Amino acid sequence: MKKLLTIVCGLSISLLGYARQSDVEFGVVEADTLSLDVVDTRTILPYDYSPDFTYEMVEERLAGLNSGVPIQLNERVFSFIDYFTVRNRDYIRSVQQRAEVYFPIFEKYLKEYDLPEELKYLSIVESGLRTNAISRVGAGGLWQFMPATGRFYKLHQDWYIDERMDPEKATEAACKYLKQLYGMFGDWDLALAAYNSGPGNVRKAIRRSGYKKTFWEVYRYLPRETRSYVPQFVAILYTMNFNEFHNLYPDEKEYMMAYDTVMIDQYLHIETFANLTGLCADDILKLNPHLIRGVIPETVSNYPLRIPSDKMEFVYENMDFLLDSAGKVGKEHLEKLAQNMPGSTYGRENVRYRVQSGDVLGTIAQRYHVRVSDLREWNRISGNMIRVGQTLNIWVLPNYQSKPNLYTPSSTIAKVPTQSTVISASVGADGSKYHMVQSGDTLWDISKKYGNVSIEKIKQLNNLSSSKIHVGQKLLIE
Repeated sequence: MKKLLTIVCGLSISLLGYARQSDVEFGVVEADTLSLDVVDTRTILPYDYSPDFTYEMVEERLAGLNSGVPIQLNERVFSFIDYFTVRNRDYIRSVQQRAEVYFPIFEKYLKEYDLPEELKYLSIVESGLRTNAISRVGAGGLWQFMPATGRFYKLHQDWYIDERMDPEKATEAACKYLKQLYGMFGDWDLALAAYNSGPGNVRKAIRRSGYKKTFWEVYRYLPRETRSYVPQFVAILYTMNFNEFHNLYPDEKEYMMAYDTVMIDQYLHIETFANLTGLCADDILKLNPHLIRGVIPETVSNYPLRIPSDKMEFVYENMDFLLDSAGKVGKEHLEKLAQNMPGSTYGRENVRYRVQSGDVLGTIAQRYHVRVSDLREWNRISGNMIRVGQTLNIWVLPNYQSKPNLYTPSSTIAKVPTQSTVISASVGADGSKYHMVQSGDTLWDISKKYGNVSIEKIKQLNNLSSSKIHVGQKLLIE
């Protein structure tokens, strides 16, 4: 009897949960139909009802979808549809919640670049509509640009700002890239595969397949992750268009707040600026997610800052006060952090160095007064291996000279000779200046020692066809 009572009570609770779900969905159960007395003070969780569906039902729905991107349904795609609509429903609800913030931006640029509107769902596959998403390999933002690709499409990146996180700029860059990829392959599935793995991997897969022309024909030759990428895109496209058939609705929706822009020409501490204007700093940073350190650095000029529209009048009326007050907080501290972070290029100039025989990272780092960890970051080196002839990017502080810790204004370089300059310089009878090559010297080092005489000028004066020099060689400088 006790066992029977337990079963009946359990069934009553389940029915109550289902009745409440039906009440929301079908409107057939009144609020006072069932008494809560039978369950005492227990909490009843709403039943997340996931309707059954078949392959044929999905096929019929997709057939009626007027899509600008060709859609092919197969068992691989169907398995991902099952995953998103049944097994990972919370993920779909989370992107539904953010969709109204970003989809209007996506649709605007897709229309501007004459691209299919369905491509807006690609960002869900890439980042889950999270502006600050960073992958394990360093891809970032809504559209997951790798750093080099982002820079190619004019997305500024430094220690303070990462425009891969900017919804507007990153979306426009993604549209340019997608349009270029479609121009390469003439097929949207292959273009999407190339967006994920790079056009080189797709071309390789095409060659290995015997020059087949479609994604599914070259499928087995693509990288493992890319094989899942296009099926996931189709599954997301289906799920977002037919969510009601699967009882998938967001718990709440987010919307982009109305904003205007103000142009900033100086360092600005966002939290201080927000406090002085009566705003929440989080709101400003949501509008400007690319300001990854919470400041605008002084290195930029005429930089657009998005702020809520209802505060624009106050900002314009008090601009001088706001800029003065928020233009000092944390500046010196952040600048020191920016310059000392491994791999930072902030406030530095780029020098390209060709690896010579006998070079190791430690000696190169010592020569240019940088850290080995910096060299690794700047050149994507995972260990210590470098090869002769390899070109390294080295970011030095302005007007570096080859004497430890000596950084001087450019106007004084010629007047402050280094120790090696004093030892190796000589003057001919006709007044010509010569340099005796020392161990570790490069043409770049020598050009800096003598008042920024150019490398090309040194090569021309000494009939050098390359940058190779040897210890003891006497070079005419001027």
